[in-house]
Amino acid sequence: MSYSFRAAALFIFSTSLLAENAFAAPKSPVPFAIARAEVTEMAKGLDHPWSLAFLPQSQGALITERSGQLRLWQPDQALSAPLKGVPRVWVSGQAGLWDVRLSPDFANNRRVYLSFAQPGEKGEPHAALGYGTLSADKQSLTDFKVIFVQQPALESGINLGGRMAFDAQGNIFLSVGDNNQRLNAQHLNQLQGKILRLTPEGGIPQDNPFAGDKNAKPEIWTYGNRNPQGLAVNPWSGALWETEHGPRGGDEVNLPKAGKNYGWPLATFGINYSGQPIPEAKGTTLAGAEDPIYYWAISPALSGMAFYNAQKFPQWKNSLFAGALAGKSLIRLTVDGEKITHEERLLSDRNERIREVQVGPDGFVYVLTDESDGKLLKVSPGQ
Repeated sequence: MSYSFRAAALFIFSTSLLAENAFAAPKSPVPFAIARAEVTEMAKGLDHPWSLAFLPQSQGALITERSGQLRLWQPDQALSAPLKGVPRVWVSGQAGLWDVRLSPDFANNRRVYLSFAQPGEKGEPHAALGYGTLSADKQSLTDFKVIFVQQPALESGINLGGRMAFDAQGNIFLSVGDNNQRLNAQHLNQLQGKILRLTPEGGIPQDNPFAGDKNAKPEIWTYGNRNPQGLAVNPWSGALWETEHGPRGGDEVNLPKAGKNYGWPLATFGINYSGQPIPEAKGTTLAGAEDPIYYWAISPALSGMAFYNAQKFPQWKNSLFAGALAGKSLIRLTVDGEKITHEERLLSDRNERIREVQVGPDGFVYVLTDESDGKLLKVSPGQ
């Protein structure tokens, strides 16, 4: 069902949760605008859908459900039954089946990569990454192979990361949250609170920043990341960008560069959910660490992200889209080089958590709503 969200120009002023601190990083613009959008509901009845990957040649898209199912969506058809051959997952809180991404060489190898929480031998959870081959009838993944398992086991089902992106060489960036073990994000002998970089087979690229450091995990690309919930490569610069879910306040946009420290938990623009300061925090910035290029004093609870590089809607040129869970909206950020110059929010009237954002081959923006009756929505600019 299509509808047009029409609203007069509304402006909402952000108030800082950290008013006594001096902010060194750029704030979200004040005010930000509420924008109109045209929305078409493409599918419903999904169980907390998490990720979306479009197949080539208008063959539809693969959608993960956090509870462990991988489904095929095709226009004007019912959602498929769960595909066979998907690994068993550990489901609790934010843990389950996460990202789905196609191999950059999918046309030749038909590989589908999945990130997920894998149950260990004693039932304990581990963040994992693997791939299988999509069958010709698109009903199963064959020969699924797990290529990475995080050690030691996770402590709980919170702050888990789980996003993927591919670099120009076909290596895989994988985000791993701090799992609420905050200081481990600063420890290079731990994988929590990091962005990792792996080869397509799960090995260590020789040019990883800590590949030759005996005191560090060689998979690490960046550290000091709390809960990276969006990863995407900027199509104009080739650089990796990240959206990071902060605590109470302090959601961020970062440019994760090799070997750099992004501060958590020693530097943050947020506070604890209790309203108290983060115990380890020394301020909003940290000497030797990277500041975010953009942050929110009041968390929208960022999730998936995608750059808009299509020609369909010129008014969305140079945009970065990000889902908002607590903010229940689709955030559009205007990108100018390595700066964010404007923010507006779409779909605010729907009151639905936005988990995933992708740009379809038709130039429309597609989002997944994180609900027990989750939906796939097609979005275009409002008139």
